[in-house]
Amino acid sequence: MEILKIEVYKYSIPMVPFTIATGTMHFAQNILIRVHTNTGHIGIGECSAFPMIVGETQATCYEMAKDFAAIWKHKNALDIDARLAELDVYTARNFTAKSAFDLALYDLAAKHAGLPLYKYLGGSIKEIESDLTIGIDTPQNMAATATKFVSDGVRMIKVKLGKDPVTDIERIQKIRAAVGPNIVLRIDANQGWSYNDAVTALTGLAAFDIQFCEQPMRTFNDHLLPALCKISPIPIMADESVYTHYDAERIIASKACASINIKFAKSGGIKEALAINKIAEAAGIPCMMGGMLESRVALSAKVHVAMSLDNIKFYDLDTCLLGHKIDPVIGGAKYTGMHLELTNEPGIGADVDPAYLQTLEHVVI
Repeated sequence: MEILKIEVYKYSIPMVPFTIATGTMHFAQNILIRVHTNTGHIGIGECSAFPMIVGETQATCYEMAKDFAAIWKHKNALDIDARLAELDVYTARNFTAKSAFDLALYDLAAKHAGLPLYKYLGGSIKEIESDLTIGIDTPQNMAATATKFVSDGVRMIKVKLGKDPVTDIERIQKIRAAVGPNIVLRIDANQGWSYNDAVTALTGLAAFDIQFCEQPMRTFNDHLLPALCKISPIPIMADESVYTHYDAERIIASKACASINIKFAKSGGIKEALAINKIAEAAGIPCMMGGMLESRVALSAKVHVAMSLDNIKFYDLDTCLLGHKIDPVIGGAKYTGMHLELTNEPGIGADVDPAYLQTLEHVVI
C-alpha cells in the first residue's frame, strides 16, 4: 500500500475557555491528516496539542507534519514499525505530532484488513462509560456544575485541582456535598502542587472518597512520588510522569504510582499506548484511556483501543465535550449519555466534513 499524498490541516475547534492548573485553552489546537494510498484507502489521523503539558503547539505540529509527510511519500503504509521508526530517527519526542501519523497508519491497516480497528487489535465490544470533567473555578461554581452533571445522568466526575491546597480541599468538600456519596469523584492536579502542597491536599481530602489523583506534582519531582504514594490516602495515577513505556518501567519499578493514564498525544499514538499498557498489565498496574482536546476522530481511535485492552479499567473520554462549540466529525464513536458506542465500519470509522475542512488552513504533500 503506497502512500501517494498526505493532506495536513490546522484543525482548529472553537471552544468555551477551559482552565486547568497550568493554563486556559480557548480553542482546541488540533491537527488532522488524511493519508491517501494507491489502493484507494485514506487513513485519518488527529492530534491535539496542549502546549502547557507537552510543549507542542498547533503551529509546531503543523510544521512537523509537513516534514513527516515528505518522509513517508511513496513508502509502504502497512509497515507501521518502519514508518514510525523513520519519524523517531528524524526528530526526538514531538509525540503529539507523531500521534496523528500513528493513528492514520492503524486506520489504514484496519481498513486494508476490512475490520474495525478494535477487531484488528484483537478486541471485542465492551461497556465503556466515561467521566466528565470540571475545570478550575470557584468552589461554588464548581459545585453548581457538578450538580448539573448529576442531573444530566453523569455518574463519574473528574475535578481539576492543583491550585492552593486549602481552596482545592474546599472545592471537593462543596462538590461532594452537592452530589452526595454515590457519585465517583476523581481529581487531577495537572502537576500543580509542590510536594508539601500535595501532602496537605491529599491528606485533607481523605474524607471525601476520591477514587484517585492524577499527577499531583511536576515531573521533576518524580523522585518524590514513592514517598507521596506511601503517605497519600488517595491512590496516585501517573500522567505526565509517563510519556513512553520506558517511563512506565521506571515509575512502576520505583513504586511511584497505583495506575497510569495513557494519552495518544502525550505518547505518540497507538503503538506506544500498547507498549505502555503491556508493561503496566504485567506489573498489575491498571490504566486509564485519557486525552487532550481531541474531536471525535481521535476519540474514536481511543475507544477502539480501549475496547481492545482489558487492562484499561478507567475511561476519561470526554475531550470533545469540554466546551467544543462545533462537531464537524462524520461517523465515529457516539455518546449515549456518558457511554461510548462504536460502529463496525472498517478502521477508525470517522472522518471530518469536507465542507469544514475547506475552511481550514492546509497543505498537501
